[in-house]
Amino acid sequence: MTVGRLLAVSDLHVRHPDNQAVVDRLRPTEPDDWLIVAGDVGERFADVRAALALLRDRFETVLWAPGNHELWTVRDDPVQSRGEARYAELVQMCRQLGVLTPEDPYPVWTGEGGPVTVAPLFVLYDYTFRAPGTDTKEESLRRAYDAGVVCTDEWLLYPDPYPGRDAWCAARLALTEARLAATDPALPTVLVNHFPLVRDPTRVLRYPEFAQWCGTERTADWHVRFRASVVVYGHLHIPRTTWHDGVRFEEVSLGYPREWRRRGEPMLPRVVLPA
Repeated sequence: MTVGRLLAVSDLHVRHPDNQAVVDRLRPTEPDDWLIVAGDVGERFADVRAALALLRDRFETVLWAPGNHELWTVRDDPVQSRGEARYAELVQMCRQLGVLTPEDPYPVWTGEGGPVTVAPLFVLYDYTFRAPGTDTKEESLRRAYDAGVVCTDEWLLYPDPYPGRDAWCAARLALTEARLAATDPALPTVLVNHFPLVRDPTRVLRYPEFAQWCGTERTADWHVRFRASVVVYGHLHIPRTTWHDGVRFEEVSLGYPREWRRRGEPMLPRVVLPA
C-alpha cells in the first residue's frame, strides 16, 4: 500500500527564472509521493520536457494534464507543431519520460484517502463561460476585444485540424466523457484538469471577460456524475480551496512571480490526499 501523499502543482511557467527556482525546490517528503502537474509548465517544448523530467526523477509517479501554454506555438520554439499534432508530441514526450497523461490508463491511488482513480483530463474550453450580459460566443468575444481583455490563445493556440478551439473542445469532451464513464463505479475519483470544471471559481476574476477562456459549461456536473472526492485545477492563478456540491476543489497554481510574491513564499506542492 502506498504510504506517501498525493500532491499537486500547476502553472509553473518555468521561463521565469524565479519560477524555475521554485521548481528546483520541489521534492517529495515520502518516497511514495505522487505529483500531479495540472498544466502550464511552459511554452517551449524543451522547457516542458526538462521540468517534467526533473520532477519525474524525484517523485514516485507524475501525472500531467496540459494547459493552454504547452499548446502554444511560439516563434522561438524549434518545435513548430500546432494543435492536435502538438498535443500528440507532448503525450509522446511524457511517455518517454514515464509521465502519465490524459491518454494513458487512469492509475489508482492506494494511499491514505484512497483507493481513488486519478484521472488527468484534457477538455479545453468552448467560450460558454460568456462575458456578463452576452448571449452568444460572437457577442462575448466582441465584449472582450472592446475591453482589451483577450487571451493570448487567440493568436498562439492553434486548433488544427479543427475549425476552432470550441470544436476541438467538443471532440475532447466526447472522448473524455466516455473514458470517465468506463471507470470503476466502486471507486471515487480525483479529477485533474487545467481549467476549472465549474464556472464558479471564475467569478472572482478581476476581468470577467476572461472567463470565456477558462472552461466549458458542459463539465458543470462532472464532479458529481463521476464520483469526485477532489477536483484539481489551475489556470486562474488564484490558489485556494472551494467546495461545490460537497466536493473539494483545489486550485494549485504557482502563477507568475509578480503574483505569488504578493502572497509570500509559495506553499507548494499542495496536498490533495490525505485531506
